[in-house]
Amino acid sequence: MASTTKKSAPLKIIPLGGLDGIGKNMTVFECGDDMVLVDAGLMFPDDSQPGIDLVLPDYTYVLENEEKLRGIVVTHGHEDHTGSLPYLLQDLNNKVPIFSSKLTLGFIEGKLSEFRIRAPKFREVHGGSHVNLGCIQIDFFSMTHSIPGALGVFIRTPQGTVMHTGDFKLDQTPIDGVTPDYAAINKFAKQGIDLLMSDSTNATRPGFTKSEAEVGPSLYAAIKNAPGRVFVASFSSHIHRLQQICDAARSCGRKIVVTGRSMLTNTRVARELGYLQIPEEDIIDAYEIDNLPEDQIVVMCTGSQGEPLSALSRMANGEHKTLSMHEGDTVIISATPIPGNEKGVQQVVNSLAKIGCDVYDKNRTLVHVSGHGSQEELKLMLAMAKPSYFMPVHGEAVHLRAHASLARKMGIPSDRIFVLDNGDSLEMRAGKVRRGSSVESGVVYVDGLRIGDTDPIVLRDRQKLANDGMVTAVAIVSLKRKRVDAIEFSGRGVSFTIDDEFSADASASIMKMIEKGKFNFTSSGTDALRKAVRDSLSNFIWNRTRTRPMIIPVVMEV
Repeated sequence: MASTTKKSAPLKIIPLGGLDGIGKNMTVFECGDDMVLVDAGLMFPDDSQPGIDLVLPDYTYVLENEEKLRGIVVTHGHEDHTGSLPYLLQDLNNKVPIFSSKLTLGFIEGKLSEFRIRAPKFREVHGGSHVNLGCIQIDFFSMTHSIPGALGVFIRTPQGTVMHTGDFKLDQTPIDGVTPDYAAINKFAKQGIDLLMSDSTNATRPGFTKSEAEVGPSLYAAIKNAPGRVFVASFSSHIHRLQQICDAARSCGRKIVVTGRSMLTNTRVARELGYLQIPEEDIIDAYEIDNLPEDQIVVMCTGSQGEPLSALSRMANGEHKTLSMHEGDTVIISATPIPGNEKGVQQVVNSLAKIGCDVYDKNRTLVHVSGHGSQEELKLMLAMAKPSYFMPVHGEAVHLRAHASLARKMGIPSDRIFVLDNGDSLEMRAGKVRRGSSVESGVVYVDGLRIGDTDPIVLRDRQKLANDGMVTAVAIVSLKRKRVDAIEFSGRGVSFTIDDEFSADASASIMKMIEKGKFNFTSSGTDALRKAVRDSLSNFIWNRTRTRPMIIPVVMEV
């Protein structure tokens, strides 16, 4: 009976994240009584989410169907694919096996230890590995990305097959020599790929993405020509880039200093697992930096995205506990700002310029290339896979639609291309794909120690406070005489002065409104009075200053 149910049940593909931006990637594959989760990422907040630390996908659907969950597959070790794992694992009642490459599991283990999650069920896989998770069979194949150990997955089910590329570029000269497994992709294509899910990050960028190997000579030239110390800011998980930085430093006779919490953790894990080759004698502690001439030092640090608490930002602002910067230092920002981070990066660059540092970024020389394939690579993937149906993933709306346009140019009919939103679903039966019903989706905010739905009103109020400040109006009410005796004002973060003139005019405006209205001067009638004070004061301030601070009315009864 169970096998009959599995054969008749459709394969459901449900993206819970990753289709509304570059981040929080999470996709459910469900067939009958079996379910597999591919990736469990997070996204960092933007300016519209003040006070929020992290943004997670809403994985309520996974928790509601936990008894079906056979495993979690992680394609690679970037935060936008691994970051929500600690929160998800804490919410699950049972331990679920996690399948990924050795380096990815090493990074995940370090992250889980911060949350004191012990003894997870790690299952190391690599290109060529095969696992059976109920009726869902998975083959892993190697892909090239900006981190070692990146994997794609080919999923077989009773209802058909799906190939998920993970994040990729078709780099022919990767630093570690691991090229995309073209043989595996073509083998799966010959067997028949019913649905292809492919990375869309660079779908708007024409041509091919440059090879990571092309960055090395530019890094070497910048370090070789630097008269003093060199600081290189990069993603701490970009192990290929870190290897090239270290190789260039050693070729120039320089020692390497590592600073920044995630940089220290990831370089340690990568060295222990054999992915990062740096002789022990070439690494020195940050406290030893004063013992060497300045032209013999390279510092690898976090902060390529302008994060206020990163090592680069703290050094630029003179707030780092061990390292500082001065005129004559060279700074290399070996990354592209993630959309939304451009302002923060520019602020750091300006701070460095004021100090007198010589700053290199990708606009000056080739110190960064993307880890995602551009249009020609995406078309090559479509040509190799020859899918019957196509679903672009991993991107903002503009990227997904650009990728869909490429698929149409490659001959896939429009009615076989699905551009979905988070929470939408596809259903596959006997290799045929159609849209299914939607599930609960959205985002979960991590706000300090609180994890859950942060009320949109809270975020709106925080933005209002940040933009225009706050004014408190305390109305002193005499219940016996049934009147407002006085109103006192105070402000925080407002652009105007609350002096005697302001207080007198604002009080007069509020009193005028109160006199027009008929208020119940009792304890139960203060709500209407508070509303009148708030509305009147808000209109008064707008007419006088053209700003709308948050108004907090308080009624004191005497």
